[in-house]
Amino acid sequence: MAINFTNIDSSKELKGSRRLKRWIKKSIEQENRIVGEIAIAFCSDSYIKEQNNTYLSHNYFTDILTFSYNEDEIISGDLLISTDTVKSNAELFETSYQNELHRVIIHGVLHLLGYNDITEAEKKEMRQKENFYINELDKI
Repeated sequence: MAINFTNIDSSKELKGSRRLKRWIKKSIEQENRIVGEIAIAFCSDSYIKEQNNTYLSHNYFTDILTFSYNEDEIISGDLLISTDTVKSNAELFETSYQNELHRVIIHGVLHLLGYNDITEAEKKEMRQKENFYINELDKI
């Protein structure tokens, strides 16, 4: 089991990485899954747009790209997070950068766990799960 954080071309510092790793692990275990190898990389808008275009043929910015490498019950994957978009969304939604970053991280983890957000029902379930796990972070 390994959860690793890295910066690609972002200068944003991650606060409380040990706590976040415990939170991610606990969240996955609460879904009755096993933590495998998870890499969380922070990048700029331009980098994530390039990756979004390369891997998904989407020519637009996004806050997160999730690449799953799950094997059975073992949850593994890469989360690519644009700190530029996280910052913009924090301002847009009138929340702190840290709160928005936590929401984006757990959003990506939920994708690794198999949750989607295409339909309105899926979006509602995703938001409920995000809120639940964000509240769990306060307990860690």
